[in-house]
Amino acid sequence: MNSNAHGHAAHAPLSEATLELFAREVAKYPADQKQSAVMACLTIVQKNEGFVSVQRERDIAAYLGMPPIAVHEVTTFYNMYNQKPVGRFKLNVCTNLPCQLRDGAVALEHLEERLGVRMGETTSDGMFTLQQSECLGACADSPVMLVNDRTMCSFMSNEKLDQLIDGLRASNPQEN
Repeated sequence: MNSNAHGHAAHAPLSEATLELFAREVAKYPADQKQSAVMACLTIVQKNEGFVSVQRERDIAAYLGMPPIAVHEVTTFYNMYNQKPVGRFKLNVCTNLPCQLRDGAVALEHLEERLGVRMGETTSDGMFTLQQSECLGACADSPVMLVNDRTMCSFMSNEKLDQLIDGLRASNPQEN
């Protein structure tokens, strides 16, 4: 029953407000290059809905006149697009080789243990989603991670990871 209700919401047509935002982005490009607005459109959908469903990739593809697979390639290439709902805090740990050699894997393992989830999963309280990340461009500061695609955290020892988790939990108490 739950998945039905959820599935239905995902298939609702794009809202007028969303289409207006799309049009504003497309207007920035010459008519024959409207596909250049694909990242902006994906960002708009994610901001509104929290993630980019396959249906929304299709909606964007139809709007921009491009194959759905081309939109999907953009969605999957960039970390910042969520392909399914994520927790309030998205933790991306860099696991590229330079970081792995400098405790990136240790940091990831510590977080998996601390949060009780595997990489790619969300905690049952909907607070944290743990993901791995391709290079964040701060190899010398390893282990590094990105919080909610915005805040870069460097030199993440297990102690600093614990402080981060406790701090995020405290800053965002659960509404009961």
